[in-house]
Amino acid sequence: MSTFHDASPDDLAAVEELLGRALSGRCAVVVRRSDGRPVVIENEPHLRDGTPMPTLYWLVDSELHDAVSRLESNGGVHRFEEMVDAEALQRTHDEYQKRRQAATVRTSGVQASGGVGGTRVGIKCLHAHMANFLVGADDPVGALVADAVGLPELVIEDVRG
Repeated sequence: MSTFHDASPDDLAAVEELLGRALSGRCAVVVRRSDGRPVVIENEPHLRDGTPMPTLYWLVDSELHDAVSRLESNGGVHRFEEMVDAEALQRTHDEYQKRRQAATVRTSGVQASGGVGGTRVGIKCLHAHMANFLVGADDPVGALVADAVGLPELVIEDVRG
């Protein structure tokens, strides 16, 4: 039995508009701006065709996405990797992997592995860390990114009930 909550038709339309394309898997909006616009979605850990989806939390807000992209393009990944304690980062990856495993509906076949954004060591994607931080995870990279870009007023959804 699945415990995954699908996005409402309105949320799905808003997310697809933000991304400029249809999604290949199921998702739920888990963080919003105070006006209701989606900021972070939780992806089901497999796409509709069974392909593993390593990114559990995805930053879809255009303004925040662009701000984080500017950080990345200016060497943010390497800079933040040097600033963060390696053991704290590893704990973040391990916890992310546990949350993705707990959200997995399809238990047969190939499973996604790794931590934030599918990586096992270091930092792969500041967007993924920011999304992870915004859902309430103890993510030191996400905290640095959030501090660097600033945050609008956000609402965290409790979709797992």
